[in-house]
Amino acid sequence: MSRQLTLALSKGRIFEETLPLLQAAGITVAEDPEKSRKLILPTNDPDVRVIIVRASDVPTYVQYGAADFGVAGKDVLLEHGGEGLYQPIDLNIARCRLSVAVPAGFDYASAVRQGARLRVVTKYVKCAREHFAAKGVHVDLIKLYGSMELGPLVGLSDAIVDLVSTGSTLRANNLVEVEHILDISSRLVVNQAALKLKRERLQPILDAFEKASANR
Repeated sequence: MSRQLTLALSKGRIFEETLPLLQAAGITVAEDPEKSRKLILPTNDPDVRVIIVRASDVPTYVQYGAADFGVAGKDVLLEHGGEGLYQPIDLNIARCRLSVAVPAGFDYASAVRQGARLRVVTKYVKCAREHFAAKGVHVDLIKLYGSMELGPLVGLSDAIVDLVSTGSTLRANNLVEVEHILDISSRLVVNQAALKLKRERLQPILDAFEKASANR
């Protein structure tokens, strides 16, 4: 079996906030994915490479062994189901929350109390379904892949379920957060076969990640 380790990361906040954890393990990525079109990036360690994939695809690459380990948000892992993945460490990075938001002026509490059937747009259908079912709220869920905030503004939905960090995007679109569903952070996920077969190579990196994330 090859000694090479493949780490799956998504561009943006997760990539940026994973870099210090990699550095704690003595690994630096040779190229910036925002400036490079390459999808496979070398590192200073010839035995470690980084592949750049969509955030929602990280668990799939790791599950099927195309990557040995990766970093994925709790939101993505809940939607994926986590099958075939070892999730040893909450890295305490890319923190945000999954919330329900509605247009300012929409009486969400009253609508729920009266048993109204709400239309909700979200990328997180599984999490949203479980949340509303637990509350006994009747909803029609509409899956979108981007710009959730547009849904209520053009009459597609009454509400959205989306990730919220600072809330500035909601405010810019005259939406208000009305319900907190769960806190989100990103986690290290490891292919179970790789953990057994490449443990000697993987374990020092996992230990460095765990130590660095505990200090965040």
